[in-house]
Amino acid sequence: MPKNSKVTLCAQQGGRHGVRGGPAGAGAAMDYKSSQMSMGLSPGATARGRACCPPRRRRGGRAAVLNNKLEYILAQVASPWAWGTCGGFPYLCAYLVPYFILLILIGIPLFFLELAVGQRIRRGSIGVWNYVYPQLGGIGVSSLMVCGFVGLYYNVIIGWSIFYFFQSFQFPLPWAECPMRRNGSQAIMEPECEKSSATTYFWYRQTLNITSSIDDTGGLNWRMTLSLLGAWIIVCMAVVKGIQSSGKVMYFSSLFPYVVLLCFLVRGLLLKGATDGIAHMFTPKLEKMLEPQVWREAATQVFFALGLGFGGVIAFSSYNKRDNNCHFDAALVSIINFVTSILATLVVFAVLGFKANVMNEKCVVENAEKILGYLNTGVLSRELIPPHINFSHLTSEDYSEMYGVIKTVTEEDFPQLGLDACLLADELNKAVQGTGLAFIAFTEAMTHFPASPFWSVMFFFMLINLGLGSMIGTMTGITTPILDAFKIRKEILCVVCCIIAFFLGLLFVQRSGNYFVAMFDDYSAGLPLTIVVFLENISVAWIYGTERFMQDLQDMLGFRPYSFYFYMWKFVSPAILVVLIVATVIEMAVSPAGYNAWIERFMNYPPWALGMAYALILAALLPLPIVFIARRFNLLSDGSNKLSVSYRKGMMKDISNLEEQDEQRFILGKGPNEAPSPSPAHRPYLGPGGAQEMTNTSYGTSTKTGYQNIGSPESQL
Repeated sequence: MPKNSKVTLCAQQGGRHGVRGGPAGAGAAMDYKSSQMSMGLSPGATARGRACCPPRRRRGGRAAVLNNKLEYILAQVASPWAWGTCGGFPYLCAYLVPYFILLILIGIPLFFLELAVGQRIRRGSIGVWNYVYPQLGGIGVSSLMVCGFVGLYYNVIIGWSIFYFFQSFQFPLPWAECPMRRNGSQAIMEPECEKSSATTYFWYRQTLNITSSIDDTGGLNWRMTLSLLGAWIIVCMAVVKGIQSSGKVMYFSSLFPYVVLLCFLVRGLLLKGATDGIAHMFTPKLEKMLEPQVWREAATQVFFALGLGFGGVIAFSSYNKRDNNCHFDAALVSIINFVTSILATLVVFAVLGFKANVMNEKCVVENAEKILGYLNTGVLSRELIPPHINFSHLTSEDYSEMYGVIKTVTEEDFPQLGLDACLLADELNKAVQGTGLAFIAFTEAMTHFPASPFWSVMFFFMLINLGLGSMIGTMTGITTPILDAFKIRKEILCVVCCIIAFFLGLLFVQRSGNYFVAMFDDYSAGLPLTIVVFLENISVAWIYGTERFMQDLQDMLGFRPYSFYFYMWKFVSPAILVVLIVATVIEMAVSPAGYNAWIERFMNYPPWALGMAYALILAALLPLPIVFIARRFNLLSDGSNKLSVSYRKGMMKDISNLEEQDEQRFILGKGPNEAPSPSPAHRPYLGPGGAQEMTNTSYGTSTKTGYQNIGSPESQL
């Protein structure tokens, strides 16, 4: 047999019967750092064989890959942006410039970094940072903790959307009017509803049935409990089969919202006042750009929009082929995400512009009636009313002119008149974010739509799909590291995780649950997420080395990324993240910690709730110092043995399920020299240990092989 034919023979043996070798290869547990030492018959044949035909990574007993590139792009686009785009971004649209600047300086570079390390090392968030720098392996655990906290309360929001979805099959919509209360033979409007609005009352009283403070739990809200159960059942069904079934779900959960957004945009642009809302969206607010709070919130929105630090980005990219162009993916996903954010914001402000006009006209009518009353009772002189004003056809401009004259002439007595300015800008500035945007402002706007139940059904069905896409990314960020570390059936793991999460989520479906949702949103993600992303940046750029990482990317991608990324990773992004961390800590120390009660007043957290809020931050960040100290003093293994045992078992199983084209390109090659490599020629991904002198063991003899790079587990198996 010709010498070079050993490569083809290796592929045939490895692809059909598993990798066989001598004592080291057959019996010993393979450590990723020494897996090339466990050769077999000879240093030449088996070493080349193992390098030429690495098996596809197996998680949970079967090859875990996304079926095509489209599924992967849809997963990366859908998993982070749902609530961040439709809930948070419209609020920050006034701060579009800070958002765009931070997207360029930290968003895209760090998104590319996470895609690259996930694809190269092919592990979840825990495994990736264990291999990059074991002493900072706590990054992955903290990322998993943040993912878990966010998933707990995020699925509650999906439950709310499910409840509103089923309530939308009514005409008129149940939140269109205030309920009437019987007082003997007379029907009067519910006083609480009259003081606020019909949509606000339906949200706080009939949906959440909220208590007046966080101290009063009020017991479980059974309707929200059933909605939460339904949400977790849907999520479990979507992720129980792993990444392959999740990819199929992504087709609908990612693409359907775009259809709904486009429908809403067309319908919104036809509404009166839509252009006022869009003009308000693009009006620069330069004074706001000088506020540190604006930049901090814009940065948080960048993290949520791209899914940075959650682990989902790394988990999805870890299923990619080794030579996938993740640089193109990073740019494409970021652009799609930004354009989607703009699209969602156009829809929201077109609808809110319509709502603002409706509310402004209502304000004009109510205040015009007050002025007529003052004119009839002699409180105001008719000489104050400009002659061209007709009360039966009063426009906003006419009212504004009349209001200005009355205010100027009756300057001292004007406050007693109780007149409002009725400015459209004031109504537009009332636009809220998060749950208030979706469940109060937007629902109120839809009550004025023709065929309002249809649009309400479409809107909340869209929110459910968006939430499902985000939860798939969140669950992938949780389950992938666990599947990497332990040999568990993914179906069992997903079901157990969903059951545990449902019972933990009962905290949020108490009558006081909305206050805990706000607490988790404020404390469990913001600061921990920024610190996690900062340490990810530092571990690659400063500990592993930016130049080495750039060289690895060149070897993996076939080209060297722009120098822009070098300077961003090395200097700019870490500096911005440090400033954001310091600003967040200062704000937490200076600003009072509290929540907005439904009675529209700010309340401070009681001591136990404040302790709980800070405990969320501590729980998310505690793995960082614990893992660092444990590994610094050799109290904890770097986790490589546990991982390698799992992968060794998977590798020694029958690998006949490899994709047909992967097998054929080795076995059916016309000649040894024509058999293509399963991945482009490149240096293995180096750990911080750099090069190491390796020893091959074959039938009891040791042979020095010189210095060899330590690669990722996949490159060695």
